[in-house]
Amino acid sequence: MPHLIGDEIILREYRDSDLDFIQQWVNDPEITSTLSDNFLYPHSRVETETFFRTMVEGKTSNKNFVIGAKDSLEYLGQIDLYRIDWKNRFASLAIVIGRKECLGKGYGTEAIRLLLKFAFEELNLNRIDLEVYEYNERAYKCYLKCGFKEEGRFRQKIYRVGRYWDSIFMSVLKSEFEQL
Repeated sequence: MPHLIGDEIILREYRDSDLDFIQQWVNDPEITSTLSDNFLYPHSRVETETFFRTMVEGKTSNKNFVIGAKDSLEYLGQIDLYRIDWKNRFASLAIVIGRKECLGKGYGTEAIRLLLKFAFEELNLNRIDLEVYEYNERAYKCYLKCGFKEEGRFRQKIYRVGRYWDSIFMSVLKSEFEQL
């Protein structure tokens, strides 16, 4: 798979050296608190290795990338296109910056823009959507900056930290991305 190269980051394939970084963040509540309920419970090394092998061996129809530092290729996080519908030309996006020291540095914004360019210009998709939780304000603002628009909410769908939160659905169309 070719690399997608940005100013500060690169979207690349999974490598054996990424496994320890992944194992660390999947069990870090500061990182996983904004992610799906798949991360509510600790992940064993075996569970992480099983996921990792699926990525390395390409045993998925998803388009999965590691977000790496441009200069060293060191693991910073992951970004995926999943639930790809080739007939109707859309997919869903998921992203995680898996290292706390890399949060708030613009790596997520750059990774999303690179992946959207690839999705719209190379894969000829027309729509990318995602789901974000109401309390994840950092991600919500990032998605807006990348051209996503709020489509709707599932009110009080998520229970976290002693209360219910909305789940927000957002999308960006190829034509909207081209105007940015």
